Amino acid sequence: MKTGTSKTALITGASSGIGRELARLFAQDGYNLVLVSRGENTLNELATELKSTTDTQKVTVLQKDLSKEKAAQELYNEVKQQGITVDVLVNDAGVGVHGMFANETDWEQESAMIHLNTISLTHLTKLFLKDMVARDEGKILNLASIVSVMPSPLMAVYAGTKAYVQNFTQSLVNELKGTNVTITALMPNATDTDFFNKAGAENTRVTEQLDDPVMVARDGYKALMKGEAKVVAGGLVNKSYEVLAHIASEEALAAMMRKNMEPKDENSKSMSKKTQNQIAMGIGLAVVGLLGFALANSYSNLNAYEKARYRYKLNRTGKKVKKAVNQTRETVADTVANAKATVENALADYQKAY
Repeated sequence: MKTGTSKTALITGASSGIGRELARLFAQDGYNLVLVSRGENTLNELATELKSTTDTQKVTVLQKDLSKEKAAQELYNEVKQQGITVDVLVNDAGVGVHGMFANETDWEQESAMIHLNTISLTHLTKLFLKDMVARDEGKILNLASIVSVMPSPLMAVYAGTKAYVQNFTQSLVNELKGTNVTITALMPNATDTDFFNKAGAENTRVTEQLDDPVMVARDGYKALMKGEAKVVAGGLVNKSYEVLAHIASEEALAAMMRKNMEPKDENSKSMSKKTQNQIAMGIGLAVVGLLGFALANSYSNLNAYEKARYRYKLNRTGKKVKKAVNQTRETVADTVANAKATVENALADYQKAY
């Protein structure tokens, strides 16, 4: 545990899932906390836990339904009235709605989701960011998603809200250059929280391959503290989705994501395994393609000797990655890891050489 900080972190959606795990990480580092969600009893239980097991000095619980009009302004006013300075804002609160947009989902639910996932997040960012910029100090973490960079049939509106969060956050990253205020987008894959139950998607294939919210929170917390613009939580397979989003066609991505969001059946596990193998085999090729593109961008600036070294290194890298991807006796994870490591090592060597 770390002690001595007098800083305060405000966390929305703190009663469960990723928000709760983030609250625990802040508390372990001695932050004072403002915990916000609709579930006051759950927040009080978490506050009691954190005060008894960590070095946090003060935990303030504020019950607020951020899907309601003016809720963000009310929350900000309550914090100011209590004389609390928010050093870190975590916009974690969010929900999803599952189903065919045309004839299965409910507009009232979707409207509330849009308000919670985008309007309240934007308003809270507006209010607290202005104070942070005035002090020239502060951090914000916005919960985006891996679906923020790809279509997601059967959760179309949710994916749209997360695309907004991602784009909004990266725009502010640029605007905040030259200040000591940073903003970070956390992009998790499907995570083992109550999200899918609340969204009506508890019986979908994607729920067979959920990430640990402790891991997601840890990755988000580290990136936030480093002031990174974004982080895809988890290992290489999760990160490969972002790579594929920039390479594969939107039609192919939509088909893959729809399969994940369809109901489970007796063949769902074998189909999921097949899909994972196909994705894994594509990752090495995708990464190699990106490496080749990155190196090619600098090719025209090299002299004859450097170009010769470039061609030799790229040829050698291609052979190594092909060998790694073709080692079918390895697990999918190992195959992808070997391909990725080979590329990263080759790129590091290249950057050292030039």
